[in-house]
Amino acid sequence: MRFGKLPAMRIATGKVVHGKLELEGEPLEEGVTVTVLVPERDETFELTPEEEAALEESLRQAAQGQFVDTEALLRELRQ
Repeated sequence: MRFGKLPAMRIATGKVVHGKLELEGEPLEEGVTVTVLVPERDETFELTPEEEAALEESLRQAAQGQFVDTEALLRELRQ
């Protein structure tokens, strides 16, 4: 496994008001790119304690740079 770098990220919560996203907390820098995850109206998901632990471990590994970046993965898949 080749290690990469994952930029530090933060979670921001907000609401859509008049078609625009209004975030709570500190404002983001002008021009920053964001990813928005929107829950479906009536759809939820639940994790078992084991799945939640696996997710937390994966997030910890990613934060420590223990992941394969997209370019490396695609090169490997093409071989």
